[in-house]
Amino acid sequence: MFYMYVLLLDNDQLYIGFTNDLKKRIKLHKEGKVFTTKKFLPVKLVYYECYLDKEDAEQREFMIKRFGSTYSHLKKRITNSIKKSQGRG
Repeated sequence: MFYMYVLLLDNDQLYIGFTNDLKKRIKLHKEGKVFTTKKFLPVKLVYYECYLDKEDAEQREFMIKRFGSTYSHLKKRITNSIKKSQGRG
């Protein structure tokens, strides 16, 4: 399985990534071993999608990062999850 995932960083920004081992990757993020997120600890997993094909997960990550409307649509879909992760829900 391959995963596209969304983390909530301590500065309330979202981080989008993909991996083939979600548990391991989230653990690395939380331990500060990922360069792009280590300055924004703690991080919380707020959303993920799973795919059988690596290219599907990579393409989904790319679409969310590249196209603002795709990012906005996803953010609207997970608004309540983000709020609960921030302790506001």
